[in-house]
Amino acid sequence: MFRKNKYKKACIIGLGKSGRAVAQLLADNGYEVLISEETAIQEPALLKLPAGVRVETGGHTQAVFQSDFIVKSPGIFPKSPVLLECKKRKIPVFSELETALAFMPKGVRVFAVTGTNGKTTTTALLGEILDEHCRQTGRGARVFVCGNIGTPVSLIVPELKPGDNLVIEVSSYQLEDSTYFHPQYACLLNVTPDHLDHHGGLKNYIKAKMRIFKNQREKDVLVLNGADTACAQAAQKAPSEVFAFSTHPKHLLKTDVFFDGDEMIFSAGHQLRPPHLKGIHNVENAMAAALMALEAGVPAATVQSVFDRFTAMEHRIEQFAYHRGVTYVNDSKATNVDSTVTALKSFPAAKHIWLILGGRDKGFPYTELLPYLKTRCKQVLTIGEAMDKIEKDLAGFPLTRCFDLKRAAEYAFANAQKGDVVLLSPACSSFDQFKSFEHRGQVFKQLINALVFAARTDGKN
Repeated sequence: MFRKNKYKKACIIGLGKSGRAVAQLLADNGYEVLISEETAIQEPALLKLPAGVRVETGGHTQAVFQSDFIVKSPGIFPKSPVLLECKKRKIPVFSELETALAFMPKGVRVFAVTGTNGKTTTTALLGEILDEHCRQTGRGARVFVCGNIGTPVSLIVPELKPGDNLVIEVSSYQLEDSTYFHPQYACLLNVTPDHLDHHGGLKNYIKAKMRIFKNQREKDVLVLNGADTACAQAAQKAPSEVFAFSTHPKHLLKTDVFFDGDEMIFSAGHQLRPPHLKGIHNVENAMAAALMALEAGVPAATVQSVFDRFTAMEHRIEQFAYHRGVTYVNDSKATNVDSTVTALKSFPAAKHIWLILGGRDKGFPYTELLPYLKTRCKQVLTIGEAMDKIEKDLAGFPLTRCFDLKRAAEYAFANAQKGDVVLLSPACSSFDQFKSFEHRGQVFKQLINALVFAARTDGKN
């Protein structure tokens, strides 16, 4: 466990957004801070680091091992040589999440959401519901939404006061080094193979996810998917009170809310209409957010009011353009095969989708896509490092090798016909050609919007 008064010399591995944020937090609290980055960066001073924080880039020096403790940025491989050497020397390694929460005042309610898919939408929904409840009660409590959704926890913690609510989207990367993480309200949406290259296999990935409830207590709340095998197994180990949701007729746990095709029916007696979001997976996300909110004391009417106004998240099955009868959808957040399956299932079974697939491979087969491609897709356009593997796994299905997103967007724009859908749902990470999935999605939207503008300017409406 990270103890504020035990250490004074910190080393942050990684110069990313969360690394810089935790450096600021530690520096503001009197720590001597070094940031060590493996990648060479020409002008790190341009990143506006805190005064007094030392930075080394282009490799890790012996200065790393002179620290009292290490803060590992999410995404740094757990078996990277520098971390293995730290552990060999018995230098404690903490996550940014756990380090930040050590500075949190008492009396803050912590809500944490994880899962392979749906984390961002569920976190955003829950944050809005709690925020609406705080406004209605007028008691001065505030809601902060942070974590993997975009804002590092370290940036939020200094703003917190007793009575506030902290809603965190938590990834497996953050959880793997968070040994003592204790949210009072936790949610495990689903578990399917993802990040296997990082964690070294499915077993370690599941183990990381289970840390979200490991330190909960009897009066704490755990919400999970009653139709998910890994979630059902997790329920047997949970020390807290378990609440399950399911949209499937066959589920593995007694459920506290199910979907009748129109409304979500709660065992507590509530009946709520889900948000106007595409896909059955978003009904599950809404069920999870509602269960957490209701158990936290939010009235059902408040939950419904937020559901009625909530709109789709950017980069997740986001319909952003319509031209000449063709719909353009940005699903850049689909960084694994299961997410892409979810996106395909949200469209009717008609062969009208031009699917853009590819990026950096994450170690699982693309063959699981074939049943959905055969019923929904006209063609797959491949991009990025994973092109060869995708084309091998999907042999026999119509494929066009486009190499990069620009050519894929141009090809789809030129060939799609009225009634078609052009869908970016890559099933891969973005780091071969982009800074992040957000960057990839923004570029895709810019490319399509530019093509639409040019076509309209030329009179080709």
